[in-house]
Amino acid sequence: MPLYEHVMIARQDLSNAQAEGLIEHFSTVLADNGGKVVEHEYWGVKTMAYKINKNRKGHYALLKTDAPASAVLEMERLMRLHDDVMRVLTIKVDAHVEGPSVQMQKRDDRERGDRPEGGFGGGERRERPSFGGDRGERPSFGGDRRR
Repeated sequence: MPLYEHVMIARQDLSNAQAEGLIEHFSTVLADNGGKVVEHEYWGVKTMAYKINKNRKGHYALLKTDAPASAVLEMERLMRLHDDVMRVLTIKVDAHVEGPSVQMQKRDDRERGDRPEGGFGGGERRERPSFGGDRGERPSFGGDRRR
């Protein structure tokens, strides 16, 4: 059977138990249609980039499933109809990644890549040019007529 990953955002005013209850509800929907949830992760309440239905935050959850396409379509249809679910993203994958997702890893555990020690540009720090010389005058940018 094909492998899928689903990310679901539920309303912010739900409790943690209710949000995890939604995961269990949609897991049973998949099981009733011949699929199974391989793994699920509850990511918690996170701030969204923009408001959705007047909500600034939402409960995020990840479901890794092994299900036929008909079961996934039925689950997505029920998620769209459910009042507590705001958004769903479904992706078909070749294989599930072992271990916790990137959202569940601590920041220190992630590989940071090769960044130079000096910050963004790396290298030496340069002195900024001072406008107005060493007399402490205001810089003149051509439009200043008070002389």
